[in-house]
Amino acid sequence: MTQIFDDEPSGLQAAPRDPRIMAAGHQVGVREVNFGAVHDKDTLMLAFLSGLALAHSFGRNWDALYDLLSDPTLWPGKFALLLCDYARFRARHPHLSAELERVLIDAQAEATTQSRKLWLLIEELESDPDAR
Repeated sequence: MTQIFDDEPSGLQAAPRDPRIMAAGHQVGVREVNFGAVHDKDTLMLAFLSGLALAHSFGRNWDALYDLLSDPTLWPGKFALLLCDYARFRARHPHLSAELERVLIDAQAEATTQSRKLWLLIEELESDPDAR
């Protein structure tokens, strides 16, 4: 069975079971961005600010996010973004998620040109918090 970190990053991919443990075994740094409370661009940027432990001076726009993710001095050579509750966010906000995905894929491509690896992993909740 192939492990996700044995392969090259390829767009947004489903996170494996226990992604943090697998990443540690492959010496891949992981940061988690939770999309559960995202409802507009401002809260999206706040989710990245929190998940990536950014300074409050972070520009909170698409260019700033791209610049940040593609800066080789900030991240290890093998790095994964764990996008938590992303499928629900994508369903609720298709236009916002499309813009975000362009930025993430462009940053992933730039990482490749820098001989770095950036995995974009979608992790879903075990259960639907809206289910009653």
